[in-house]
Amino acid sequence: MGTRSYRPYTPGTRERIVSDFAEITRSEPEKSLTKFEHRAKGRNNRGVITSRRRGGGHKRLYRQIDFRRDKHNIPAKVASIEYDPNRNARIALLYYQDGEKRYILHPAGLEVGTLIVSGADAAIEIGNALPLSKIPLGTTVHNVELHAGKGGQIVRAAGASAQVVAKEGDYVTLKLPSSEVRLIRKECYATIGQVGNADLRNLSAGKAGWNRWKGRRPKVRGSVMNPVDHPHGGGEGRAPIGRSGPVTPWGKPTLGYKTRNPKKASNSLIVRRRRKSSKRGRGGRQS
Repeated sequence: MGTRSYRPYTPGTRERIVSDFAEITRSEPEKSLTKFEHRAKGRNNRGVITSRRRGGGHKRLYRQIDFRRDKHNIPAKVASIEYDPNRNARIALLYYQDGEKRYILHPAGLEVGTLIVSGADAAIEIGNALPLSKIPLGTTVHNVELHAGKGGQIVRAAGASAQVVAKEGDYVTLKLPSSEVRLIRKECYATIGQVGNADLRNLSAGKAGWNRWKGRRPKVRGSVMNPVDHPHGGGEGRAPIGRSGPVTPWGKPTLGYKTRNPKKASNSLIVRRRRKSSKRGRGGRQS
């Protein structure tokens, strides 16, 4: 993937950087692998907003992705690389030798026409899926299962990859993109390689409309609201928070406050926590 920028003909094109979509080989999705899904737009079953700042956006069809990779020992040919509006990674359409078609996440470097396969005896090549116990140390993987047979749940974003760093007993140690080091059962499957579209981090929206196309509505700081709307609101002029630290609209501490359950069962599988974020709350400028 590459990027392209615009000449500053308008304010919206001055800072805009978009993907050049050079790797895309097909513009229409496989009809049998798409379905319509109702977009809740942040509402629950009663129509009450439970996730703020969601709504609008371009109409989408959902592409059904094969995260399980459970067609073992049946080779598949990469037929096309396509855009998916539901995720920041690209997807690859596979034609299996038995006639079935499936979508997978597109790994960086996987070309159209390549044969890939999943199974315990698969070769260590980009796009192949194997149990973690069969993957050599130091190998880069993505689409990693947390529970055997459930399908990949982590390391699925554009440009993401994890590294196999150790094996001991029934567990394999992975270093995740967040720098967290975690134990995962050796029976869990993972796909060789890094997720494609790594240049995503270099893109720049250039205008607010880009976020509206994605279904993201404007964000308003709590400090400019009224007291009835947010704990940070009210006061004359630029008022400080008036509390020991920033809070959510419902009064819970935020911006650095740890919310992970200390009794969570998977805590025992985390060898080293992820690095701390550098973002901290400052006075009345936070929401």
